[in-house]
Amino acid sequence: MNIDEGTVRPFKDAVYAQLARLGKALSSGPRLEILDLLTQGPRTVEAVAAQVGQSVANTSHHLRALARAQLVEADRDGLYVTYRIAGDEVATMFAGMRALAERRLRALRQTTAEFLEPRGVAEPIDARALERRIAGRDVTLIDVRPESEFAAGHLPGAINIPMDELDGRLRELPPDLEVVAYCRGPFCVMAVDALATLREHGFRATHFDRGVADWRALGLPVEGGDDGGAG
Repeated sequence: MNIDEGTVRPFKDAVYAQLARLGKALSSGPRLEILDLLTQGPRTVEAVAAQVGQSVANTSHHLRALARAQLVEADRDGLYVTYRIAGDEVATMFAGMRALAERRLRALRQTTAEFLEPRGVAEPIDARALERRIAGRDVTLIDVRPESEFAAGHLPGAINIPMDELDGRLRELPPDLEVVAYCRGPFCVMAVDALATLREHGFRATHFDRGVADWRALGLPVEGGDDGGAG
């Protein structure tokens, strides 16, 4: 029995309208940056605002829009509201959208190249090569994100040396091993800054330009986090 078209059309209109809610929530550069930041771990509104260079009022507006689309969730503790992503599938969705943009948008690739090339940043190590080198213990892997993000989840065997502590902790790094630095992902510049610092001090160094969510999306193990695998 064929379903009556008069029933089908309202159904299709309704479901695609719901899908469009996600597109509407994501149609803002600041919101995408906020979502990218929250894949690293929960943050208060004030902490998010400081990271993305927005006022607390604007940041709250963007976070509420993401919450209405059920992409983030909030917990209140007195005067403070802490936001987190609504699940690992949100991080996977963001990583997939970013990867699609990197493949399809020439302007994005050009903008990235124009920022990195003058800084002498060579081709980053890929995830599978890094996995082999971690297993072979022939590399020192440093996570230059803040301690709270490292605790929420990090690559196996990584040492947490936040970028603002790197200069004072170089003596902790074995001088005979190549150092690989990583941070939040391809649009995070902390690993690029770390690479410059390491090379200035005579270390052989490269960087991994993906983050914890990208690593997990490949089915690779992540250490830390409340459940042993969140990041």
